[in-house]
Amino acid sequence: MKRSQRRAAGTELASSDPAKRLEPGLYLVATPIGNARDITLRALDVLGACDAIAAEDTRVTRRLLELHGIPLGQRPMLPYHDRNGVEIRPRIAAWLEEGLSVAYCTDAGTPLVADPGYRLVRLAAEGGYPVTTLPGPSATLAALSLSGLPTDRFLFAGFLPPKAAQRARALSELSTTPATLVFFESPHRVVESVAAMADVLGPDRPAALARELTKRFEEVRRKPLGEMATTLREDGPPRGEIVIVIGQRPHGSAPSEATIDEALRNALAEMSLKDAANSVSSALGLPRKTVYARALALSQQGD
Repeated sequence: MKRSQRRAAGTELASSDPAKRLEPGLYLVATPIGNARDITLRALDVLGACDAIAAEDTRVTRRLLELHGIPLGQRPMLPYHDRNGVEIRPRIAAWLEEGLSVAYCTDAGTPLVADPGYRLVRLAAEGGYPVTTLPGPSATLAALSLSGLPTDRFLFAGFLPPKAAQRARALSELSTTPATLVFFESPHRVVESVAAMADVLGPDRPAALARELTKRFEEVRRKPLGEMATTLREDGPPRGEIVIVIGQRPHGSAPSEATIDEALRNALAEMSLKDAANSVSSALGLPRKTVYARALALSQQGD
């Protein structure tokens, strides 16, 4: 039964405020990344008036509603994340087919940034259902604005692969990107990741490590990657949610021999000699003949 039919039949919908019900469709709601007061007035309106909620973590979203005095009432709320998407998306599609207004919230920040929500948006769009976004907090943009690095062009690269060889390959692919790079990282991997960044991208690359953004212990460290890697190795990993921002290589500087060798060793672990030389040559912007000769030398040392 369509939403208009349900209203005509006098069926009571579960929205917390019947006077402020929303038009049917999917609403992407950005939520605070730390400070609960960073939520927008429009987000509060939608969370208070929508018919149903899909949340990355229902416990987090329930707490957010409680903090802002928004009753959930009898409205349904489903968990939706990368592990249950196949199961839950049809249920959300059914809500949309009924003509309901559905709010989708992540744990923190803007939906679809390092988040599986894009599949839900694609489903809604292909089904002909309205989709709208409620802009708001974003850890990516918050860290970028605090970094002191160029913001005219940037690339959000998400989380690096956990395995060393795959991580080095991913960094090699990004090494010549003409833009500021932005990564998410977890505390238990940040020491290894920053060390790999210094090895592959170059220790002289300017960088900023931002943690606990908008929270009580917000901190931003601004150092070249080599210095940052040394500090993290000596002091241990910082606590909290972490965003790493890396600027382009200083003008006129070339990758060090250590950087080239590290990139080649990682590439040789997974590729043939020829492919490794081609990959590193392209990533670091160096002559293929020079890189091939160094790759051959490293390969012979290994033998």
